[in-house]
Order: sequence, then structure tokens, then C-alpha cells
Amino acid sequence: MSRRRSRRLVVPGAEQGVNAFKAEVMRREGFSVDPNRPDDVKYEVAESLGVPLKPGDNSQLTTEQAGNVGGKIGGTMVREMIRLAQEKLTKQE
Repeated sequence: MSRRRSRRLVVPGAEQGVNAFKAEVMRREGFSVDPNRPDDVKYEVAESLGVPLKPGDNSQLTTEQAGNVGGKIGGTMVREMIRLAQEKLTKQE
């Protein structure tokens, strides 16, 4: 039996800000991002990694392939969040 992850953010109303952040970070990485549909960047990322991701059913993907796409996006976002936090801490001193 498979479990689906909840895609809800912990902070209500934060989705718009997270999506804007994702769009900006991935745009800086060189991907074209539609600000109205920032989640669609995953298809461009998948193509750059050689992963056959497409809208709809992707049950043919391996866990590794799916993780490579999500990791590229999420990892880039986390690195940027850490950079921003370090920058903010440096300015407070």
C-alpha cells in the first residue's frame, strides 16, 4: 500500500510566497519559469537531466529519477535559503 505525501505547507497562506521563491531561484539557475505556473519548471529540469517526466502518469519513472528532479529543485531552493539566512545573520552582527 502506497502513501501519498501531503503537499500542504505548514504555514497557511505561504504557498504564493514559496512559489514565487521557487520561480526566482530556478530562473537564476537558467531555467525558464512561468511565474503563474512555477511547478512546471520540473519538466524543464527533468529534460535537462534526461528524465522522461511528463504531465499525468509517471509510474514508469524510477525512484532515483524522480528524486533527481525533486532534488535538483529542492536542493537549489534550500541552498538559497541557507545563503539568505547567513547573509541576514551577518548583517545583524
